[in-house]
Amino acid sequence: MSAIVSPPSADALEQALGSADVRADAGDAAFALDAEDGRYTVALRRIVYVKRFARESRVGFGASAE
Repeated sequence: MSAIVSPPSADALEQALGSADVRADAGDAAFALDAEDGRYTVALRRIVYVKRFARESRVGFGASAE
C-alpha cells in the first residue's frame, strides 16, 4: 500500500510506530492516516516497514503474513 500524505502525518506515523506499546505488541493499536485519496486506518503492529519519499511525502507499508 502507498499513500500521499502531509509531512506532519508521516511524522506522526513514524512516532506512533516508535512507541513502546507497539514494540511490545500491547494490544491492537491503530493509526488513522489522512491521505490525498481518503483516510486509512492501519493496525500498527502489522506494519513491517515504512518507506518515506521526502519529495512527495509519500509512505508505503508492508504487512506481515500472519
